[in-house]
Amino acid sequence: MVGADDDYAKEIEGWRTERAQRLTTPDGWLTLVGLYFLETGDNPAGTAADNSIVLTKGPAHLGTVTLGSDGRVKIALTPGSDARVNGRSVLAADLYAGAEIKPAVVSFGTVSFFVIERGGKLALRVKDSEAERRTHFAGLDYFPIDPAWRIEAAWTPFDQPREIQIANILGQVSPALVTGKAVFERDGKKCELLPIEDEPGGPLFFVISDATSGKETYGAARFLYAEPPVDGKVVLDFNRAQNPPCAFTPFATCPLPPKENKLPFAVTAGEKSYRGSHE
Repeated sequence: MVGADDDYAKEIEGWRTERAQRLTTPDGWLTLVGLYFLETGDNPAGTAADNSIVLTKGPAHLGTVTLGSDGRVKIALTPGSDARVNGRSVLAADLYAGAEIKPAVVSFGTVSFFVIERGGKLALRVKDSEAERRTHFAGLDYFPIDPAWRIEAAWTPFDQPREIQIANILGQVSPALVTGKAVFERDGKKCELLPIEDEPGGPLFFVISDATSGKETYGAARFLYAEPPVDGKVVLDFNRAQNPPCAFTPFATCPLPPKENKLPFAVTAGEKSYRGSHE
C-alpha cells in the first residue's frame, strides 16, 4: 500500500508541475491585462486617453474596432502602428464573424487581443506576454496529498441532456448543458455533482465550492476535471482541484458553481488560495 501511495504522490506532484507550466506559458491566463466590452459602432483603441478602449501598452492610437449591427467585428489599423492581424501586416481586417469561426488575433509588441463572447456581449480579451502577473508569478500552494480524496463516484447519465443556467464572476448568466451527475457519499452526506459541458467529447468539468471557500481556498470556486465515466463510474480526484483563472487575474470571466456543486463540508485537498496578487 505504501508503494501505491508513493506512486500516487509522484503522479500528483507531476500534475502540479505541469499545472504551473501551463499557467505560466507566454499566452496563458497570467498574461491577461484587459477585458473591454464593445459598443455597437466604432471603438477607437490605443493608449491615449481619448480612446474609448484605453490600452495599457502600445501605440497611442492603434486603430478603430467596429462592431456591426450584424454582430461582426472589423478593425481599421492606424498606418505606422506596426500591428499585425494573424501575423500579417494589414491596415484592415475582419476580427470576428460568429462563434463558429476562430477570431483573428491582433498583435503589437508583446501585446495581443482577440474577440470573445460573454453573456451575449462581445469584448476584446487583451494579453501581454510580459504581464507582471506572469513575470512575478508567486507559485501555487496545495493541501497535503491525500489518497482518500480520490473518490470513485457512481455516474448517473440523464436520458436527455439538461440545460441549467450558470452565472459567471461578472454576474452574467448563460445556459450550459449537463449530461449526467456524479454521485458519492462523504462524511455521511450524499453528494450529486453536475459537470457542465466545457467542450464536446472532452473531460467532465465540475465547478465546485466547499467549506474552505473564502478561507483556505479561493472564494468563488475551484475547478475539477475528470475523465469520462467508465462502466458507470467516474473518478473525482480532489487532489487535482484547481483555482479558476479569475483567482489570478480580474480580467477572466469564470463560471460560478451551480447550487448542486456547493459542498457542505471542507475539501482539504487540491489548490489553496493564490498568495500573489490578482489585481
